[in-house]
Amino acid sequence: MTDQEGTPVVAGIVTAVVGTSSSFVVVLAGLAAVGATPEQAASGFLTLLITQALGMLWLSVRHRAPITLAWSTPGAALLISTGVVTGGWPAAVGAFVVTGLLVVLTGLVPALGDLVSRIPTSLARAMLAGVLVPICLEPVTGLADSPAYVAPVVLAWLVMHRISRRWAVPVSLAVALIVVVVAAGSSVAAADLVPSATWTTPHWTLQAVVSIGVPLYVVTMASQNVPGVAIAASYGYAVPWREAMTVTGIGTVAGAPFGGHAINLAAITAALTAGPTAGPDRSRRWIAAVTASATYLVLALCCAALTALVAAAPGDVMQAAAGLALLGTLAASLAGALADEDGREAAVVCFIVAASGVTVLGVGAAFWALVAGLVLRPLLRVVSPARS
Repeated sequence: MTDQEGTPVVAGIVTAVVGTSSSFVVVLAGLAAVGATPEQAASGFLTLLITQALGMLWLSVRHRAPITLAWSTPGAALLISTGVVTGGWPAAVGAFVVTGLLVVLTGLVPALGDLVSRIPTSLARAMLAGVLVPICLEPVTGLADSPAYVAPVVLAWLVMHRISRRWAVPVSLAVALIVVVVAAGSSVAAADLVPSATWTTPHWTLQAVVSIGVPLYVVTMASQNVPGVAIAASYGYAVPWREAMTVTGIGTVAGAPFGGHAINLAAITAALTAGPTAGPDRSRRWIAAVTASATYLVLALCCAALTALVAAAPGDVMQAAAGLALLGTLAASLAGALADEDGREAAVVCFIVAASGVTVLGVGAAFWALVAGLVLRPLLRVVSPARS
């Protein structure tokens, strides 16, 4: 095998390893926050790996293009901030189904896609930034409360940032897992490490749909699917929009009863399979997506063990690792939220409401943040010139 033939294979493996290691703890924390037991969270983790791998395999082979899928990391962060809703875990699963159906409709009904595109990007980014703030504070509070556990994780993140930014989060998570093994090795060894899928019959409540389903859809579309298309286009690849939305939407619906919250087009890791790291021959970079798909399926065998480690974690070590993993997303969200000068004040209001974590009429802060931003944006844009 020549170097040219081997490069896409290596790029695909790196894509899957980085994609999984950099955010799996956020996914597990998000599922647990909305009521999943450790077994149900492990099932969701397993389901996300399998559904995104199969969807990626279908799209990349069919179109001979490096179309990469991922789970919704911003969506998982949203779940952390939302918490348990009326109806508990079954209601959260029902909301996941609604999110998947909305994604399918986005691909099939152009009007819905147009409606979503009319939501200002600055507001979507501001909402996400507000959701992320409490999570990204965890490394700070963790250092104060559990310095012996958290300090090695933060130090690893800082050192790797100087060496290789791409590997800073995976290495810090690896250090966090080492800390867990050292501190709670016996309880991890006693856990069931065989991955298995756990069925939950969906239940639908208005609160869950409004607090989880709709914001999860908006965040996934604005922070994953739309940027995913743009990144692919920047490397000269056209994503089949309707088919991609249909595949990821159906994958989300099918995976929801087993705990998967949402799959979507990859954004950050998309560059690893579509860019030069996947080889100089653009016509062969689709192989990287296929390799990533196969690697995700292999990593699925480890999901029960990783879930057991997270469940056994002492102190604030895994929460701190999750906060470090989302710092880059927070920075990008804040930059996008404040880039539009005309809508900056409305974006700040949206950010503050989302960060407040308030619940009104049983509905979480993310929904009200978006409502506040949409209502205030035209008012503040009209009033601001007069004030100035």
